[in-house]
Amino acid sequence: MVYLLKFGAAWVLPPGIFFLALWFVAWRLYKKQEKRLAGMLAALVFVFYLLCTNLVSERVMGALESAYPPPENPQGDCVIMLGGGAFPDTPDVSGAGTLCSAPANRLLTAVRLQRKLDVPIILSGGQVYSDSGPEAVIAKRILMDLGVPEDKIIVESKSVNTTQNAKFSTELMQERGLTKPILVTSAFHMRRSVLNFAKNGVEVVAYPADYRVNPRHDFHYNKLKPSIGALDDNVTVMQEVLRALVTRYLE
Repeated sequence: MVYLLKFGAAWVLPPGIFFLALWFVAWRLYKKQEKRLAGMLAALVFVFYLLCTNLVSERVMGALESAYPPPENPQGDCVIMLGGGAFPDTPDVSGAGTLCSAPANRLLTAVRLQRKLDVPIILSGGQVYSDSGPEAVIAKRILMDLGVPEDKIIVESKSVNTTQNAKFSTELMQERGLTKPILVTSAFHMRRSVLNFAKNGVEVVAYPADYRVNPRHDFHYNKLKPSIGALDDNVTVMQEVLRALVTRYLE
């Protein structure tokens, strides 16, 4: 009964209620003999509906996230963690400013790798917008709270996109004689990140984190309910594919 209530609720809240309204419009057009227009509208809404289901999103996101499985025994002379958003003024345990959920998950993986290997960690990420936080600076404060020595933390706070993450991190590595980085970023972001570092002449050990979907996909009818989260995952995959193409052929 609980699952059935969740399924029903998805159709009386956005985006589900909009799909029902648009299908009703398509039905009314059909009744008025506007069959071609009704069919086009119904088909377009159906495609958009599929993009809002976990049935679709977990498969396309899963395919992207599985590109680089984490190695069982990673080896390198530094860890590079890419930023992914921060808030400058939100309250935190040791001051103001917190990481968004994706870079916070990346940080959990990066700090464990740093402790396991006892290597420097490069935090790459600047302040992207006027009301966003300086990602690497905030991450450094959190790492020090977690017990990572300050002399093991290298801050790269100029970059505002993945291209600059790779460029400026590579420059810091060269200055310090580091040659074998373990790259930590979200699993969906790893393919494009590896490509950016390769364009800077650096071969990384990919260690994905912040997975959005489970590798195993079991069917349940609730995966057919419309969801903003599923749409966000599908749009994220489209963005990554498009940006990878731009990186490969235009940058």
